[in-house]
Amino acid sequence: MDVNHGFPVDRGMAFAAQFAGVYLNFNPADAASRAGKLEAFLAEGMSPQLGWDGNGKLAAVAIQPYDIRADDASNAVVTVAFQSGARRLMLSVPIYYSGDGDDGGRLVVSGRPAILPAPAPADLPQTAEPEGDDIAVAELKPQLEGFFKAYASGDTAGLQRYLAVGKSLPSFGGAFTFGGLQELVVPVGGATREIKAVVVWVVPTGAAPPADPNATDPSEVAGRLEQAYHLTVEKQGDKWYVNDIRGAGRAVG
Repeated sequence: MDVNHGFPVDRGMAFAAQFAGVYLNFNPADAASRAGKLEAFLAEGMSPQLGWDGNGKLAAVAIQPYDIRADDASNAVVTVAFQSGARRLMLSVPIYYSGDGDDGGRLVVSGRPAILPAPAPADLPQTAEPEGDDIAVAELKPQLEGFFKAYASGDTAGLQRYLAVGKSLPSFGGAFTFGGLQELVVPVGGATREIKAVVVWVVPTGAAPPADPNATDPSEVAGRLEQAYHLTVEKQGDKWYVNDIRGAGRAVG
């Protein structure tokens, strides 16, 4: 069963998101410009400002298509997510599609949009922490510290020393520097383990010369960013080697 009734979902969602980028950003100084941009989206006879009275300001960022409900092959309501200040909100946009033709079909906003509250964050249930292997943690910690230093710096030869035979990995090539191994979770198991590491990356300021460590302006101090990784490691002899690295899943505990 086609729940979208043949409506062009991808095109409709992209059209609504582009429209929202114009509609959700206004201030009196740009009123004429906004009206001109909206004209490309609106059905004939609609108000040039689509309900805005010309006063006040609104700014929206992080505009993304969120959902679509097609009533038939020509009519749909697209929901767009956006951020305005500290609030995450939604915009409901009615869209009409003219259908296939010599022009491939066209889209137009067919009615007034509606701003809606965004759904609240989901409740995340707690999960049990796996049984840890303290001995493996002690063995892995210095190995992984060396691995992450080379992973950040782009030291290809140095990185290869920490990888399992036959493996290769791209690196950050100096985009970050290693700031420490914040957390290491190693469950009990055999010679191959799936582990989680929380790493601190030092984010450069982009300033030249390097940022003064005694600077008081936060923009001049290198930032520190905690990131969680899931690694597959295997033990060969008395050392552990990295087989794979990827983003970690959900937190535990």
